[in-house]
Amino acid sequence: MAARTTQRPRPKPATAPRGVGRRLIGWAIKALLGFIVLSVLWVLLLRFVPPPITLTMLGDVPTGHGVTKSWRGLSSIDPDMPRAVIAAEDSRFCGHNGFDYAAIANAARRNAQGGRIRGGSTISQQTAKNVFLWQGGGYFRKAMEAYFTVLIEALWGKRRIMEVYLNVAETGIGTYGIEAGAQRYFKHGATKLSGREAAQIAAVLPLPKKRAGIAPTGFTGRYARTIERRIAIVRRERLDRCLN
Repeated sequence: MAARTTQRPRPKPATAPRGVGRRLIGWAIKALLGFIVLSVLWVLLLRFVPPPITLTMLGDVPTGHGVTKSWRGLSSIDPDMPRAVIAAEDSRFCGHNGFDYAAIANAARRNAQGGRIRGGSTISQQTAKNVFLWQGGGYFRKAMEAYFTVLIEALWGKRRIMEVYLNVAETGIGTYGIEAGAQRYFKHGATKLSGREAAQIAAVLPLPKKRAGIAPTGFTGRYARTIERRIAIVRRERLDRCLN
C-alpha cells in the first residue's frame, strides 16, 4: 500500500497590502490632479472677477471689526499709488517672474545675522498669499504661495496682479483695498491721491493694524517720506512700465 503524501497548502501571495498601496497612490494622484485643475480654474476666474472675500478678511469678522472694502479698477487709481507700492516693496516688480531672487538672498543674509526678521516677498507673492491663502508662516504655506505665484504670473499678468493687490491689501483694521483706505484716512477716493497720501498708505501696508495712515509719526512718518521721494524715481526710471 503506497504511503499517503500530504501537500502543504501553498501560501497565498501577499497581494492585499500591495493592492492597498496602489489604491492609495492612485487616490493621491487623483487628488493632486483635481487640486491642480480646480486651482487653475479658480485663478482663471479671478482674472476677470474681483475676489469676493479672502481668508484674511474672514479673520476680521469674529473680532467685531467687520470688513470695509470697495473695488477700484487700476485705471481709476491714481498712478502714484502703484508707484508707491513698487517703491516701498518691490522695485523690480516689472522685471521679475514673480520671485526676486536677489531680494530673497539679501533677506536670508540679514536674517542670519539676527535682529528683526525681514522678508523678500514680491508683490506677486503677497497677492498670491492675500487672495488664495492665509497669513502666517510655515513651509507648507510658503510652498502654496510659490505655486499660486507661478499661476497668477502666467495667467493674470502684471497689470492684473497689481490691480488685485491694491484691492485686497489690508490698509487698516478691517479696511481692505486702496479705495477704502483713501476714504478712511483722507475722506476721498483713490482716483486722485497726492504723492504724499499714496506714500502714507504704502507705509502702512506691512503692519496695517499697528501703523497710522494719517499724520504718521516716528518710523512710519519717516518711511512715508522716503517712499514719497522714491515715487519720483519709479516715475523717472519707468519702473512701473508694465502697468501702462
